[in-house]
Amino acid sequence: MKYSAVIFDLDGTLLDTLDDIGFAANTVLRRLGATEHPLEAYKTLVGDGVAVLFQRAFSSTIGDPPLLQRAIDYFEEAYSEEWHKRSKPYDGIESLLSRLMANGLPLAILSNKPDHFTQQCVEHFLGDFNFSSVHGQKAGIPCKPDPAGVFAIARELDVRTEDIAYVGDTNTDMETAVSAGCCAIGVSWGFRAVEELRRCGAQEIVHTPGELADLLLV
Repeated sequence: MKYSAVIFDLDGTLLDTLDDIGFAANTVLRRLGATEHPLEAYKTLVGDGVAVLFQRAFSSTIGDPPLLQRAIDYFEEAYSEEWHKRSKPYDGIESLLSRLMANGLPLAILSNKPDHFTQQCVEHFLGDFNFSSVHGQKAGIPCKPDPAGVFAIARELDVRTEDIAYVGDTNTDMETAVSAGCCAIGVSWGFRAVEELRRCGAQEIVHTPGELADLLLV
């Protein structure tokens, strides 16, 4: 299929950010007297925004909204210190993006990471690449898997959602792509298992950035 644009998830897809997120989140949990988690456990805690991250990390904060808000506020401080210390693009990502740019394929990013952190990470780690649109979590726009962010990017790029390849590493990403009518492409190097991606609507699974480039440039 010939695609008109590609939308990427950020964390777990383009950037390996797990350790920095986990260190920051554990700093918050420690500050609040809650149980910390092994960094590997954050693979299943992240992906749906900061509020959901701490709902999962606390098991439940339904009965204590002020605790959840404190956690969100403290995470802002902690992640501001940690975001760049251990994170990096996955191997092969820079070559992937270079190939796509050389072929004139418009690129975008849609993340559930707060928008200012999304912009910061993209500029720092991926600043050599031309992304036509970069969206993180913003007030007034629902988080993924709501497709609102995809629709906004499609309008900005003036393309139909059915002509967009959406690339991500979690169930949330695949559900977003399906809801928006995009081609859902799951990557196996991220935070979640291939079985989860397939169960949630992945039409294609790729195992390396090079394989992804070949698929997108058919």
